[in-house]
Amino acid sequence: MKVGLNFSIDVTKLDKERFVKGKKGTYANLTTFVDIDNKDQYDNNGFISQSISKEERTSGVQLPILGNVRVVFKEDQADQKQQELEEDVPF
Repeated sequence: MKVGLNFSIDVTKLDKERFVKGKKGTYANLTTFVDIDNKDQYDNNGFISQSISKEERTSGVQLPILGNVRVVFKEDQADQKQQELEEDVPF
């Protein structure tokens, strides 16, 4: 299933101490949780936060929500199966 998502984050909430310096730039590792079938009161399907390690997660560390995720496109599984069947037809 293909899903199109829009993201919006408040960059002022990014913890710069968590930035990772790479060979080609400086990166912010982010995590998103998305429920493609349900929306909240603001029409969003999920949220974004900075990534935390497994150890931090088990010790209860929580980082602020940076922004929201909204599903803008969702390919119906029935449409996808029909498309796959049509691709299998040799003529």
